[in-house]
Amino acid sequence: MDKGLIRRRFARAAGTYAKNAGMQCRVAEEMTGRIEQYVPKIFRNRVLEVGCGTGIFTRMYRNRFHPERLFLNDICPEMNTWVSDFCGENTAFLPGDAEALDFPSGLGMVVSCSTVQWFENPERFFSRIRSHLVAGGYLAFSTFGEKNMQEVAELSGVSLPYIPFERLKNILHQYYTVEYSREEINTLSFLSPYDVLKHLKATGVTGITSSRWTRNALADFCRDYERKYSDGNGKVTLTYHPLYFICKTRCL
Repeated sequence: MDKGLIRRRFARAAGTYAKNAGMQCRVAEEMTGRIEQYVPKIFRNRVLEVGCGTGIFTRMYRNRFHPERLFLNDICPEMNTWVSDFCGENTAFLPGDAEALDFPSGLGMVVSCSTVQWFENPERFFSRIRSHLVAGGYLAFSTFGEKNMQEVAELSGVSLPYIPFERLKNILHQYYTVEYSREEINTLSFLSPYDVLKHLKATGVTGITSSRWTRNALADFCRDYERKYSDGNGKVTLTYHPLYFICKTRCL
């Protein structure tokens, strides 16, 4: 996985992300609600967010829980501009690759929304980040499953290596007690396949490959997309497959 390409694509999309990330907003809202339900208040005060991006989830979390200490991480240093309005005495921005950074210790919770799917080795991250949590601390995150953007994956042959839901649960059970887990399928509609591609570009998720569309390849993609994924109402579909996990540390 080309982390440099991922960083550049997300940095470039920062200005258009919030307007086009409706699904990511829904995921962030779901995560906030489940954290309130499953994570005791004492563990919500010293928190690390991995992959904060432009701060969609961050703002929801701060407004609802008012943490005493918040560490924000993102692979794009440029995201500091988008979260600078609440960085200060009790909030710090830690730029860099979450799979390599040495994070603060004594955390009550590590949280991440729509980021883990970009990791090269999620299991290693789950194992390592546990040492930064206090006894009984929580890892709460959302990611995406195998059916995510399946339309684009089938026609382009390009996809992230999504981990199946049950396999991900089994991995987590090695290091945590899984207090909550859920998967869902959501379908968005677009006027055309070209609008699907514009949506993906605007949210930065085209960081999988650096190859460019030729005119003929784009025409073939759009034609096949309309043929296979029309919703019968003059629009085409795009599938999102969010997965949610809230995990508590346990002794091995």
